[in-house]
Amino acid sequence: MGRADGRPLATETDIAHVAAAIGDPSRAAILKALAGGGVLPASALAAEVGVSASTVSAHLAKLREAKLLTVEHDGRHRYFRLASTDVARALEELARIARPLPVRTLRGSVRAQALLRARLCYDHLAGRLGVALLAALVDHRTLAYDGASYRITAAGRDDLVAFGIDPAEFPRRRPTIRYCVDWGEGRHHLAGALGGAFAARLFDLDWLRRGRARRVVRLTAAGTAGLHDTFGLPTDWAGDR
Repeated sequence: MGRADGRPLATETDIAHVAAAIGDPSRAAILKALAGGGVLPASALAAEVGVSASTVSAHLAKLREAKLLTVEHDGRHRYFRLASTDVARALEELARIARPLPVRTLRGSVRAQALLRARLCYDHLAGRLGVALLAALVDHRTLAYDGASYRITAAGRDDLVAFGIDPAEFPRRRPTIRYCVDWGEGRHHLAGALGGAFAARLFDLDWLRRGRARRVVRLTAAGTAGLHDTFGLPTDWAGDR
């Protein structure tokens, strides 16, 4: 059976197909490597995962077939990225219910702690920094939370514009505010167009810098002071432990 326009009727979604694509450890590692919203060539992904060029090519094909990745062409080169912010959100949710991988090296332990402290989830901030920022925006009354969703307040809109973020310029195809339940903190961090704009603005101001490990970011001293003065982010937001 089909619709009047010839397209098939929508039925239940094929979760098993997507889950199977993610379910291989190497493919899961590829998705996590791209979860910070960047683009990487197949060679970099092969090195990240520790597999051969032919093997990573097969994995990338399966991820593209499942519509989890897209590819960008630059001459003879191909670069891969997550297909959408929804893929990043799905990975974040899966991470909340998955058991942690064992950390066997000091380097791995340092990277794991850095990811928990401050990282990118696609194009927005996550980890303790992302959670602390969202809480500060609510306490500062830039955002209001009704127990189910967040909205920008009238005063908050003025604050954001003064900070260099104009919600009126956000693309209509993307929700202004969404949130992810952070897998490390178990609390909300800010996503959606506003979350992406915040991270971009912090990078522009050099208040936020990328760390050495993929996806890891760090707030500079100027960023710590600036976010405290502008939006009330506590200077001890990290709560390192």
